[in-house]
Amino acid sequence: MADNWVDTVDGELRRWAERGGPAADAGDAADAEGMLLLLDLAREDLGLPGPGALTPPLLRELMLEVFPESVVAGPEEVPAVVGAARHLVAFLRDTGAVGDADADGLAAELDRLVPEFTEAVTAADASDREAAAEVIAGMMAAEGVPVDDEEAVERWVREFEALPDEERYARTEAYLREIEDRVVPPVRLAPPAELAAAARASGLAAQARALAGWLGEGRPVTGDGELAADDARAAAEALGLPPGRPGDVSEQADLLPELDRLWWAAMDAELITRRDGTAVPGPEPAALLAPAEGDGDAAGDEATLNLWLRLFDAAVVPEQEPEGGLDPVRLVQNELTGVLIHLYEQDEPATSGELAGAFAEHVSGAYEVATPREIADALGAALAREIEDLVSWGVAAPAPGTGPEPGYALTPLGVWGVRELLLADGFLAPVVGDLADAPADGLVAGLVLHRQDTADEEIEGWLAGREAPAAARDLLEVMRTGGPGARNLAAAVLNRLGAEAEPVVREAAAERPVRPYALLWLARNGTDATGAGAAEPGRDEYLWLFVDTVAGMLETADPRDAVAAAVADAPAGADLDGMVREMWRSDHPDAARVLEALGDHHPDKAIAKTARTAAYKARSAPRAGAAPAGTPAAG
Repeated sequence: MADNWVDTVDGELRRWAERGGPAADAGDAADAEGMLLLLDLAREDLGLPGPGALTPPLLRELMLEVFPESVVAGPEEVPAVVGAARHLVAFLRDTGAVGDADADGLAAELDRLVPEFTEAVTAADASDREAAAEVIAGMMAAEGVPVDDEEAVERWVREFEALPDEERYARTEAYLREIEDRVVPPVRLAPPAELAAAARASGLAAQARALAGWLGEGRPVTGDGELAADDARAAAEALGLPPGRPGDVSEQADLLPELDRLWWAAMDAELITRRDGTAVPGPEPAALLAPAEGDGDAAGDEATLNLWLRLFDAAVVPEQEPEGGLDPVRLVQNELTGVLIHLYEQDEPATSGELAGAFAEHVSGAYEVATPREIADALGAALAREIEDLVSWGVAAPAPGTGPEPGYALTPLGVWGVRELLLADGFLAPVVGDLADAPADGLVAGLVLHRQDTADEEIEGWLAGREAPAAARDLLEVMRTGGPGARNLAAAVLNRLGAEAEPVVREAAAERPVRPYALLWLARNGTDATGAGAAEPGRDEYLWLFVDTVAGMLETADPRDAVAAAVADAPAGADLDGMVREMWRSDHPDAARVLEALGDHHPDKAIAKTARTAAYKARSAPRAGAAPAGTPAAG
């Protein structure tokens, strides 16, 4: 039947609904829109080739999985949805799309699943409401609405709900896209005492101390709180700050941008204050930023870091508004946090060329640039000077790059400072070692954010604090209750355990979702489920493991990327075509989804075609549970 078979059925179904249908419940009007929605979901999500292909297993999947995930509905709407499903079965019977026996089977299955459907819709509705509340709260926070101000919250909600649907959807989607990017890789942090010592010794602290010292008993300032021109030049000369910057082509180059930034940063950190038209050293004790004699105490270290962070925050986030077009120097200053985040996220030093290229691309996309090449040259020069500043402040340092051009990386103080700024801006910024005391499910959830090197370190730290049998038991519980991605990661951690975990793993080999992983672990450790000797898992288990692995990839990766990774990781000589042909028989609940991904994205057209055929078979096959064929029931 044609791909648009729902459109083809539309007219006949609506006419049937208007007549009520001879098999429809008496006095119960048929909901044509609801019936068509169910058919459309079956076509799009289940790959149903036509209305007559609906089977009890597919109806169960449609009602218990597809509908709750795809449609926003509350418990009060369950009777109407079930009614639409009953009328759909009646329509299929009356029009001869299915025979009487098949229609009876569909009706019986619908009766059986109503309680489960009610629970599924109720759970999905609660989850949707909770998620919506979190999104709304996040949007308000992002727009500066204080959540403890009831009047401000109510005003924001009223204004948001008054917007046209299109604008509300657009704003929500923009916010969701933004928060997806607010996750950064885990980093290693230096001890607080080491960080405090670095803060005191940093060039940024030295400049701030020198500026406060230069003020002496005070210097007159303008009504805007700035130094007079002569005093500004004198201050810049005393501090060794240059009178201008490479790339500063604005008419305001004589405003001494380096001094200007340092001046306002010191003001924000209260190292300098204004009193009666005079700038004087502020109440914040500048001694906190002076090199300490001997070992500092924890309270003093914390105070030092807090003060240095205020100074650093103000210096790298000046919030200037360039007038008269793009001023490269001030533009780079305004966007310097992006450069810092780029350095923070890299696991290798970044060269000046890489930073300049990424920066120019960002500016071209975010600003209207009349002459991209000219502005790129000016930005490159200004950025080079800013990188020099970061180095002089003690925030970044030259580091060997992967090529001939030298690279730059954040110092331990820079890593700490940038992370604090990210946390204040709502980023998720984990630290290596945070998971050492986490439960097994917390470890598995946290590992998703790690690169391989830090993941290995995190796993080693977690295992070091536990006896092998206890660790195995906790990991196996995650594998029993979690999804494919959690099982994949938990199994990877389980594989780090040695013979002490064997009794616990062997016991788990009798349990459904854990059995394939347990058998593989036992085989690798030279035994089997009975302890009698080594035995490889059977083909059914290997098929189940392959499905589970790809399903885990699909949780976090684009389907095309997941399939590419699965193909690349397949052992040399693996009979992937044969596996795909058999995969539809697997009891794994994600078999059809994995086959669909393989059918859509496998580079071998023959295997892709086989996968598409197998996906339909998997959708139509009854499924008893999430276990490989032949797996004994638990207990």
